[in-house]
Order: sequence, then structure tokens, then C-alpha cells
Amino acid sequence: MPDTIWIDSDAGLQNVSGDLQRAPWIGIDTEFMREKTFFPKLCLLQISTPDRIWCVDTLRIGDLAPLLTALTARDVPKVLHAARQDLEAIFLVTRAVVAPVFDTQIAAGCIGMKPQLGYADLARTLLDVTIGKSQTRTDWSRRPLSAAQLAYAADDVRHLNEIAVRLQARLRELKREHWAEEDCAQLANSKLYDLDPERAWTRLKGVTQLPARAAGIAKALAVWRERLARDRDLPRSWILSDQAIFSLAQADPRSVAAMHAASAETADLPTEAAATLLETIVSGDPVPLDTEAVTPDMRPTTEQKALINRLGQIVDQRAAELGVSPEILATRGELKAMVMTGSETAAQRGWRRGEIGERLLTALAR
Repeated sequence: MPDTIWIDSDAGLQNVSGDLQRAPWIGIDTEFMREKTFFPKLCLLQISTPDRIWCVDTLRIGDLAPLLTALTARDVPKVLHAARQDLEAIFLVTRAVVAPVFDTQIAAGCIGMKPQLGYADLARTLLDVTIGKSQTRTDWSRRPLSAAQLAYAADDVRHLNEIAVRLQARLRELKREHWAEEDCAQLANSKLYDLDPERAWTRLKGVTQLPARAAGIAKALAVWRERLARDRDLPRSWILSDQAIFSLAQADPRSVAAMHAASAETADLPTEAAATLLETIVSGDPVPLDTEAVTPDMRPTTEQKALINRLGQIVDQRAAELGVSPEILATRGELKAMVMTGSETAAQRGWRRGEIGERLLTALAR
């Protein structure tokens, strides 16, 4: 089994960099905290190659630049499981997108395994290897880390490539390598990790049910909260809860006193923040929400619901033929978007177009 090496110095990181540039593949995992912050706080970076595992103390080493040549080398695959949050944590520290990526969770879904299958379950199923879960609630920001914590962290990258090899073999048998390649390639889009604050309103469940004026205020408040949470690196709910946003949007207060009466949460805001909040409310325009953005609370008409259900049956049937979960082909949200807004979805692009997209478009045209 590969040795595990603890890295907490710039000199040590330089040595890792040299070894990585000679590696045929690189396994990656991270440990981060974000319960008290807006952005994930990267606490540990685990890296594996055929003969080494490194646990990099990213709290001691703030500049990961020496690793970026290897982590972004186009001819060296990076293997991760459920990669998106790990890639986000690395991107926000380095502003670099790790690529190309082979995501073992994505690949597992493409061969017919559960789409959200965990790493430990995958290791047990494919390798008959048991990975302990004793450290799942660890505070990774505390130092020093115990031997048990380091062993747990190392195990998260120890078996990644062996799992990837098994998955790739099965993908070849099924002639679905391009499925996994296309879906993993989407992870190279930096917009996944640097979201536009102007889209923050789409997180609000129920906003589309509000009257136009209140919906416009709620949309503006969601953007205001997003920007302030980013600036202060605090969770959104620590700035203002969703409930407070709805209360303020519906009350439409025109003074600080009225604002406090509408939501007691606003009384805890600093004076300057409270002033900008009130200004945001007063200047909120009753503009229509983005018609191409389908939020979970949008309610289809009876006819639309029937059509969505019919499309769902088509997806279910095709998924059964292919031996995969329906959500691999098209999610319920995508079907909803196709029916309610006519917008293009992932089901109409790439490998999915041939497997399910054309069938859905034919059904829509009837």
C-alpha cells in the first residue's frame, strides 16, 4: 500500500509538486468546513499517486501554486469521488480548475449503480474493501490531527484509482465511456464554483408565488444577502433567513421601524447594513422574474403536469432498458423546464440527446 506523508511546509509542497508531474494519474480528496462561513474553509488536501499518499495541511500552507501545473495538466487524469464540492474548495483557494477529472460517482451512475452512491459503498461493492466512518464528524480545522484522522483522510484517496479502473472496464463493456467523459468534462466549467450573485433568488422556494411587487423585492433582497454574505464570509442564514426575506417582501416597509416590525432579524444588523437593506426594499421594482429559470415551487397547470408525467414515463421506460436510474437521463426538474419554459436542458445535449432527448422532443411536438 502507498506510504502516507504529512506535508505542512512550503519545501515539502515543492517535493510533492515534483513527484506529481511524473505521475500517470492523481487521486484527490479534500476536507473542508463551511458551517460558519460562506466559502468552504479548506483544511486538508489529500493526494495520491501509484506509490504515495500526501496529506497537505492547507491551513499551514496557504499557497498551493506549486501543485497547479500537475493538477491542471491535460494529459494526467485526476480521479475524485463526487468531485464538485472538492473542486469548488480548491478553486476558491487557487482560482484554478482541476482537470481533466474522472468522477467515480458519475461513472458509477453511468453503469447502472445508484447515482449518489458514496465512496465507502463503492469501495465495498467493487473492491470488497471496508472504509471506516468513525471520523465523518471530525473538526478538520483542529490541530494536531490524530493518527486515526490521518488514516481516515488517507483512505479517501487510497482506493480511488483501483475503483476507477474497475469502472472504466465496465464502461468499455457497455460502450458508455463517452457518457462519463462528457459528464465529467462539465466539471471543468469554472462557473460551477463561482456562482453569479444575481442568480441568488432562484434559491428561494415560493418566490414565484408572490405578487409582482413582493417578488421583485424578494429577488433584490436575495441578491443583497448573497453579496453581503460573500463580503463577510458568513452563511446566508446568518445575514437574513429566507423567512425574513419573505416577510420583508410582503410588508414592503418604508422606514427602519417598519422594517424591524416586519422582521425582528433586521434589528441585529449593523447600522450601515440595515440602511442598505431598507434602500434595497424601497427601490425594489416589480419586475418579472427570469422566465427561463424554473424553481422548485413553480406550479404547472393541469395540462402541463400531465405532459410532465408523460415525459417521466418515457424516461422511466428508457432507463429500465438501459439499466440505469432515470435521473441519469433526465431529472424531474429538467422535464419541468422543458414543458413550462421550453428551455433546452441537459437531456437534449450530448450523449443524452440520442438516448432520451429525441424521444422527449417527439413527445413534446405531439
